[in-house]
Amino acid sequence: MRSVLTALLGFLLVFGAEEVGAAQPLPDADAQAVRTVIERQIEAFRADDGVAAYGFAAPNIQAIFPTPEAFMAMVKNGYQPVYRPKSFTFGPSGQAAGQPTQILEIVGPDGDYWTALYTLARQPDGSWKISGCVLVHSQAGAA
Repeated sequence: MRSVLTALLGFLLVFGAEEVGAAQPLPDADAQAVRTVIERQIEAFRADDGVAAYGFAAPNIQAIFPTPEAFMAMVKNGYQPVYRPKSFTFGPSGQAAGQPTQILEIVGPDGDYWTALYTLARQPDGSWKISGCVLVHSQAGAA
């Protein structure tokens, strides 16, 4: 539970507490679509397929990292638990500040436990793209 609270604190720092308010449930179809996008990006990371992984990033992320190579370098250097998870488990999903959120409990490549809070944005074509990820250490046994 502490790991979820820590991740939510990071989310509050990014989006501002007044915008978050009470999290709203995410419709089942959207929750499944969000999970699928995250799973596919992790599969692409595991396969070192930078083009595919980059394709799951929202335009705001692609604007910061304008090439798949720059994006993958950032992930490899700053998001090792997401890049090479030993395992991961989906936690609760919801909506905050108008964006879908998804908690992911991760066992990283070194055996440490992490919580990732993903935000996603619906694209004009109706697809979901990952618009952010806050990663924090969590307590052992969470994933």
